[in-house]
Formats: sequence, structure tokens, C-alpha cells
Amino acid sequence: MNITWLGHSGFRIEIEQAVLLIDPWLDGNPLFPAEGRAAALAGATHVLLTHGHGDHSGSALAIAKECGIPLVGSYDMISFWETEAAVQGIGFNKGGTVTLGGARVTMVNATHSSSIPGQHGPVYAGGEAGFMISGEGHTIYVSGDTDIMADMEWMAEYHQPDIGILSAGGHFTMDMKRAAFAARKYFNFTTVIPCHYRTFPILAQDASEMRAGLPPNVEVIEPQVLEPIRF
Repeated sequence: MNITWLGHSGFRIEIEQAVLLIDPWLDGNPLFPAEGRAAALAGATHVLLTHGHGDHSGSALAIAKECGIPLVGSYDMISFWETEAAVQGIGFNKGGTVTLGGARVTMVNATHSSSIPGQHGPVYAGGEAGFMISGEGHTIYVSGDTDIMADMEWMAEYHQPDIGILSAGGHFTMDMKRAAFAARKYFNFTTVIPCHYRTFPILAQDASEMRAGLPPNVEVIEPQVLEPIRF
């Protein structure tokens, strides 16, 4: 299994027979090199979206059309794009599970907001979410954009993720200290990968505070763009 950061909150996860592109904002992403596009998209089978904001969904339609693969996410958002943009879609909702190339993906709660640009301002794009992705003996918790929430307690107990991909840049989401607190209080991760950071000056630029807030048996991996993390 490989997890590859695409910058900001974008990831490429190769798991079972699936190649999942999660929130793959490539065009306009200051951290993503344009020459890396082909490598990022190679063999992709699905695009997963946690919510509608442009720094997560901005490249999704183009990628889905270019690769001929479905968008997967909130029923409301996916149904809209199936109709308006003529793309393939798999819409589901919180508590629901879909099987994608042998990997099981469950949508779980997050606390944030979700919209896409409209002619007269932001348009509701279904609820914000995270994912539990299971396969190859691992369960990955992709938090999506979120703050700490009490739901993390039952989510951890029920799904038992061993890898956490946590939004941790601050300002729009948890910061590094809050993400470390959530990981320490609710989860039993062996590995934590921060995201939604480094992209802009307003966000955290490193994970030192996260590392300091977690016990030494939890490995904090600061990802590098397009460098696979192998499990």
C-alpha cells in the first residue's frame, strides 16, 4: 500500500486494486509541480472528495473527465455534478460504505462547511465529511477539513484506524496542537500524516508541534509531494 501526498489535502492512495485520488487539487496548488500531473493520475480509478471547497474539489471534474473515472462523495454534491457536468458519480452519505477496487470506504462525520462556487455566490455542496478506508490490513482515517469533535471517540472505537491523515494547518481546520490532542485522546494510531498545511503562509509550515504532542510510539511522517510512503 502506498500513500502519496499531492500537496495541501490531496493524496493518492494505492490500496487493494484501487488507486484513489483524494481531494486532488492540482491546478493552482502552490505545492504541486505541473510536471508531476501524469505521475499523480497514472492508473487512477476514483476521485474521492471530502467536501466542495475549491482547494479540495477544484481539479476534480477535469481529472474525472480526463481519466474517465467516477467522482465519489456526498450524494448532494455528486448528484449535482452528474447532472451539470456529465461525469460518472458514486454518491453516498455518512455511515454509508462503498467498495472501490476491493477497498472499503466509509464516509464519517467532520465539522467544517461545504460549498462550490455559484453564479451568485457559494452553493451548498452537501455535508463535509471524512473517510475510513480499509484494505491490505490497514484502516486509514482521512479526517477531511475538521476541528476536534466528540464523534472521534466512537469512530476510533468502531473503525480502529491505525493510520491518521489529519488536517492540521490551523485557521480553517485543527492546528497541529489540536490535531495531536485529538490523535492522543481518541485514537490509537501507529502513524500520523499531517495535511492542509504548508500551502500558504497563514497555515502551519511544519509538524513540530504535532510531534511534540504525541507519544514517541506514534510516528509522525511529514509527507513530501509525489514521494510515496510505503506500508
